[in-house]
Amino acid sequence: MTDTALTDFYALEDLLTPEEVEIRDRVRNWCAKEVTPRINDYWEAAAFPFELVPGFAELGIAGGTIQGYGSPGMSCVAAGLVAAELARADGSIGTFNGVHSFLAMQSIALLGSEEQRERFLPPMARMEQIGAFGLTEPQHGSDAVALETSARRDGDAFVLDGQKKWIGNGTIADHVIVWARGEDGQVGGYVVEKGTPGFTARVMTGKTALRAVWQAEITLEGARVPVENRLENCRSFKDVSTILDRTRYTVAWRALGLATAAYELALEHSLHREQFGQPIAGYQLVQEKLARMLAEITTMQLMCWRLSTLADAGRMTAAMASLAKRHCCATARQIVADARDLFGGDGILLEHHIARHHADIEAIYTFEGTDHVQALIVGREITGLSAISGRRR
Repeated sequence: MTDTALTDFYALEDLLTPEEVEIRDRVRNWCAKEVTPRINDYWEAAAFPFELVPGFAELGIAGGTIQGYGSPGMSCVAAGLVAAELARADGSIGTFNGVHSFLAMQSIALLGSEEQRERFLPPMARMEQIGAFGLTEPQHGSDAVALETSARRDGDAFVLDGQKKWIGNGTIADHVIVWARGEDGQVGGYVVEKGTPGFTARVMTGKTALRAVWQAEITLEGARVPVENRLENCRSFKDVSTILDRTRYTVAWRALGLATAAYELALEHSLHREQFGQPIAGYQLVQEKLARMLAEITTMQLMCWRLSTLADAGRMTAAMASLAKRHCCATARQIVADARDLFGGDGILLEHHIARHHADIEAIYTFEGTDHVQALIVGREITGLSAISGRRR
């Protein structure tokens, strides 16, 4: 059995196109050469790896599925494979790409005017300019629909006031898509450019996950945004939800990538770690864990692949994406925990990588919709009844 078959037990690769395999392998090889050997130092120092950005740009993957404007226009399956490979190397790098390529660039591609797409997307595709997505607020996470950041028209600009929290890339971004409530009560998207007076971003510290990517707390105090920077085709929060629905499937792939890394590390460790005179892989309890991990990874692979083929066919629903995100993140969380367990004491040392994955899965499990919220989205779809009411007893 080949090394690939150890994590592709059901030969999923047979279902991929040559183009999808090429993109996956291109990203995998870059990660193995550039990311894995140095990422632990950045993670421990809570420092963003700026030195990796030029090589990342050369991969030609920024923008993912966006057609034109310098983006590769890859299939949803290919975009998922890219997300998985980046997360397999490091969750922070995967998050950096997820924010830039999917949340920020997709917002402009789907909700911007043609002029806005032409103005913003090409330099973002070349990664000469970095994007961020400012939705979450200190008091509004799962109920982001209740966001309080405001936008009012003043001559040839909109004036933004409010606060944002957990904004990936927020301190390094050239363009932050800030979602704010206009004077008509509807939510709109505003491209706030670096250096805008009244816009301040502070790196959040003390994180125990995704330490090599920076999240920001953002304050907007009379920040003036040119009228032409309001996303022309965003009319309400439903449009924001469309972006989240379109990008959420890649989070399921990221969970798969992280789980795959954990399984591979645990398998290699158990084959070489000897106790009581033999490799621990020879013990029944260890083999049971490995077999269960592989079974769960295989189900995740098939689920992610099928969801992405549905997305490519225009058939993916919000509930489908939520089901995959919920299942894959929860499953990956258990796989990573089992993998860390197989390392014993070595599992808390960064040099073995598993400790980093063990910490990072907690963030992936939570962001872009918690386990509970995903369950309620699926529940609403299958029962026809919404339990997301906000009512108090």
